[in-house]
Amino acid sequence: MSSESRSSFGNRIPDGVESTTAGVGVEFDGAAAFRGSQASSRSGGITVTTTAQGLPTHIRLDRSQLDKDPAVLGAEIFRLCRQSAMAAGIALRDQLVASGVTRDVVDAMRLPTADDLARAEQLDDHEVDAPTSWLRRV
Repeated sequence: MSSESRSSFGNRIPDGVESTTAGVGVEFDGAAAFRGSQASSRSGGITVTTTAQGLPTHIRLDRSQLDKDPAVLGAEIFRLCRQSAMAAGIALRDQLVASGVTRDVVDAMRLPTADDLARAEQLDDHEVDAPTSWLRRV
């Protein structure tokens, strides 16, 4: 009778084959890859919680946000979803590095960096500051 070993994912590893993580000493919380993140507008009037892929799971709007043009509101929610996904990617990158995965491997995964998020926020701020209409409420 042969001894059966299992990978960390519970898959059977045939006799004579070593697990690729054997002896590496890397411990990783796989659930972290699926944890979501949160992003808020500058005013705090909109807060979105998303999956790590940027799909919204919760959106909180202050009543004042409902006065906005629907297209503008939708664009801002979409922008916050992208930022939230980037923040989740940064957290995953940090956790991988902290658990011992080499930077070359993490870089090959093309996860966002804090600099990427800062650039995206700066571009988004520039677009948000641009007037969408010259009309005023009277």
